[in-house]
Amino acid sequence: MEKKVKKFSMPSAYTILFFLIIVVAVLTWIIPAGEYATTKAGNIIAGTYKARASSPQGIWDVFLAPINGMVGTDLTEGSISVSLFILVIGGFLGVVNKTRALDDGIATVVRKNAGKEKALIPILMTLFAIGGSTYGMGEETIAFYPILIPVMISVGYDSITAISLALIGSQIGCLASTVNPFATGVASQTINISPGDGLIPRFILLIITTAISIIFVMRYADKVKKDPSKSYVFERRQKDLEEFSTADKSIDDKLSKKQKGVLWLFALTFVIMILGLIPWTSLNSSWTFFDDFTAWFTKIPFLGALIAQDFAPLGTWYFTEITALFFMMSVIIMFMFRMKESDYITAFMNGMSEFMSVAIIVAVARGIQVIMNNGYITATVLHAGETGLQNLSSGIFIVLTYIFYIPMSFLIPSTSGLAAATMGIMGPLGKFSGVDGSLVITAYQAASGLVNLITPTSGIVMGALAIGHVDIVTWWKYIWKLIAILFVVIAAFLVIVSMM
Repeated sequence: MEKKVKKFSMPSAYTILFFLIIVVAVLTWIIPAGEYATTKAGNIIAGTYKARASSPQGIWDVFLAPINGMVGTDLTEGSISVSLFILVIGGFLGVVNKTRALDDGIATVVRKNAGKEKALIPILMTLFAIGGSTYGMGEETIAFYPILIPVMISVGYDSITAISLALIGSQIGCLASTVNPFATGVASQTINISPGDGLIPRFILLIITTAISIIFVMRYADKVKKDPSKSYVFERRQKDLEEFSTADKSIDDKLSKKQKGVLWLFALTFVIMILGLIPWTSLNSSWTFFDDFTAWFTKIPFLGALIAQDFAPLGTWYFTEITALFFMMSVIIMFMFRMKESDYITAFMNGMSEFMSVAIIVAVARGIQVIMNNGYITATVLHAGETGLQNLSSGIFIVLTYIFYIPMSFLIPSTSGLAAATMGIMGPLGKFSGVDGSLVITAYQAASGLVNLITPTSGIVMGALAIGHVDIVTWWKYIWKLIAILFVVIAAFLVIVSMM
């Protein structure tokens, strides 16, 4: 009887993070305790480190850590606000997906560009990039491959071209996340800054990386169309032509008026969120238009009180306000789409359930910070960093941070978990080298996004490749040049921004 060989399987993000909590708890028995003096705002004052009595963390503290990571302690802010936001945005997306507005919207773009498939490459990659940058679009792209692959193959391209549109497009968006709540939001909350901080540099990075990716995919597509033998999956071409034949498949989906309305509300929600998060008066002290409007509006008799007497001006919003925004917009979409109350509740709850794991991961990851802070070793680690980085320029520090997050992204595949687990250390370390916390977040997102394009542990990558019958090694052969180009461009971008 043959013995079955057990294959190694990567532990879940929960297991990895809980293991790290145990490791950090052990370190509290080894690393000397210390603390920094802080400002009234809670910011560390460099050069004020001093030793203090040790506070080793035990077994009970380890099991308390994820709970305290959610609700918070005197030394560590809880993740409840960001976890709740993640759940509500999941509910919002659940309601939007119930209307099929996003799916049918992409299908409509494909239909309207029939015969002009080359134009689909920049159009769709831009749309997917926007989705990745704003709300972390990833798993949702799986629904589009059965539509895109037949279209691309039928006009002379190949399955890799089709996969690139959604996979590269969405993950480039995540790489240059502007207000992605699962990356930018979690990381910003961890170091107590607004998700709007650093928005402009991230937007510029989004444009640059999206443009590079579009050019890369279009060049490959042109090469395959001129000479099909140049395709990395040429040996499957005949099989793909037969399997993905569009002869009996229709893609002339049409958006209803209600679906168009949903898409407008969907876009408006993110526009309002962005306007709410950008610190306008910090960018320019004379940009007080939102403050002035809010002050005027809330003083209108009856109407001001009816809407919201304590309404926070756009530019001063944080997680409480944007959570309320997504909840309110989901209700507006329900009424606009004339959705039954029972269907709305089901869609909202199903959407929340899909993001429950992400919300919990954030709390578990925050548990690492809880153990470090309660054991008073955070300051000691920062002091070591302060000493070691004091002679490093901001450019060298940000590149080292970028490189550091590449293997860390393999170790902790969850972008939310990675941010919550590490940003509490990396953000303050950046200050010692004169690097703004928002740029540290940009470096983390860029590294995580690069890894998410190639990692075999990603369901997004492996799911897309499985649908297109492309193996991971073939995908690596195709994409390695793009990865190399993006790595260099992003590193240069980070250095330039750090010196500004």
